[in-house]
Amino acid sequence: MSTHHGILIHVIFSTKYRKPILSDDWRDSLFAYFGGTVKEHKANLLKAGGVRDHVHLLLRVHPHVAISSTIQLLKANSSRWINENRKMAQPFQWQRGYGAFSVSSSVVDSVIRYIAHQREHHQKRSFQDEYLEFLNRHGIEFDERFVFEQECLG
Repeated sequence: MSTHHGILIHVIFSTKYRKPILSDDWRDSLFAYFGGTVKEHKANLLKAGGVRDHVHLLLRVHPHVAISSTIQLLKANSSRWINENRKMAQPFQWQRGYGAFSVSSSVVDSVIRYIAHQREHHQKRSFQDEYLEFLNRHGIEFDERFVFEQECLG
């Protein structure tokens, strides 16, 4: 029997301290960059979306590559792309962690719609509320004090 796979992952990560710095002017170029980058790990980007402080990616990943490695590749290379192309006046960083949630092929279309409508969605709800809902919906235990990085001002 040959090997077949259809591993779908909904990935979410934010800018460092959730700062609203992903510009409408170049965010779509960033999404296209993600699509090219994941191919290095035999993965496919099915949909990318997001707003000024975070992104959502629907990926079909390859079983021979760790999901964490693919996400690390995406975050490192896209940070480099943003900085080398001087998309921002100050150095850019993503948050340390990420969310990765399994997706059934039966709901792919609804996940794609959800990702495509991030701008409308976030007119009504914050990234923090959305992310905590994802954790709860997927039965992931967490301590809310440690979910989000906090900027130290002082």
